[in-house]
Amino acid sequence: MLGETGDSDPPQAAEQASQQNSEGAEGKKTATGTTTTSPGHEGAPPKFVAPSSYLRPLSRETQPETHTQMQMPMRGAQVMGSRPGTRQGGLTGFDREQREGLRAIRAFLKVRTSYDVLPLSYRLIIFDTSLLVKKSLNILLQCGIVSAPLWDSKTSTFAGLLTVSDYINLIQYYWQNPDALGQIDQFKLNSLREIERAIGVNTIETVSIHPLRPLYEACTRMLQARARRIPLVDVDDETQREMVVSLVTQYRILKFVSVNVKETQMLKKPLRDLPIGTYTDLATARMETPVMDVIHQLVKRNISCVPILDKDGTLLNVFEAVDVIVLIKGGDYEKLNLSAGKALELRSDDFPGIYTCTVNDRLDTIFDTIRKSRVHRLVIIDEAKQLKGVLSLSDILEYTLNSPLGDEGEQ
Repeated sequence: MLGETGDSDPPQAAEQASQQNSEGAEGKKTATGTTTTSPGHEGAPPKFVAPSSYLRPLSRETQPETHTQMQMPMRGAQVMGSRPGTRQGGLTGFDREQREGLRAIRAFLKVRTSYDVLPLSYRLIIFDTSLLVKKSLNILLQCGIVSAPLWDSKTSTFAGLLTVSDYINLIQYYWQNPDALGQIDQFKLNSLREIERAIGVNTIETVSIHPLRPLYEACTRMLQARARRIPLVDVDDETQREMVVSLVTQYRILKFVSVNVKETQMLKKPLRDLPIGTYTDLATARMETPVMDVIHQLVKRNISCVPILDKDGTLLNVFEAVDVIVLIKGGDYEKLNLSAGKALELRSDDFPGIYTCTVNDRLDTIFDTIRKSRVHRLVIIDEAKQLKGVLSLSDILEYTLNSPLGDEGEQ
């Protein structure tokens, strides 16, 4: 399963192999550069990783502002004095450099194919749709992956992508229909669509792309489908039947860009000046919030994480969708009655940490973080660790591909 395991990196990323194979060793660094205890132990603080704190020293122009200056502007609003440089035609030097960086990334994505992202060696795990859901969960846990392509052996066709969201939908269904809980061990993957219809959620991901199509097209399809990964599906020349070649994730694409496109260093505008990330109507929970309440939020909002705050709004931890499959391994659904705090104590000791940033951090620094560590999102906080927003890989990809550059006909 590409992108979800410790697979090897492409030749261009060989210098990063040690960090990648350790699943983000930098996850053990906090904002002060020290090591915290594991969140798997009761009462232990979570690991926080702030990109600007360990990747580069803060320059004068990116020094954190005071608490009263941390208010987020409206998207597209101008922050006076926040960017140095002489304005020409309404643009600062940072504006022009930012646009050139984005143009370079888009041009790169249009000439490289999805096949180019694949490492030299990898494993691919595909589930037949006749497989029991319980067995598929056990395989995911044993292999350390969180998704797998589905295959319909009756029609010899690609049948979609199994993700953590499908298990969460199943949990939601049995919470609404407790009398059917006894049937869960006999439930098969080919019945997942019935579950989706019953609880009124999005259908199982079926988006795919040919491995020789441009990466730009793969990214566009993922954004349109709100998918975080996309299977590469080819056609056998002899049988003319579909075959799944591999799987490409948003993380692997962004890392591929960060390793190969030096112009990512031109993205020096801080987040506070960019229309990127989510800052309002955030889903949150407390340590004592029941796990099922958190799951309801994940399903209702179609999101992959819920920040855990204290009563003052300080970030304590993040409950991720992948935390759910650990709770139900072995068919032990009683753990779903735990609080969010108790559930997070079940994480393994090698949990990489919670990646954070502030509105003063820049995309060049964030791309550096993606290059060095396995990052799936960054939680935006202020200097007091108060929650301000969430920056997902989808947000970064959306901005990189679709933010206007001011050129007529520019994509």
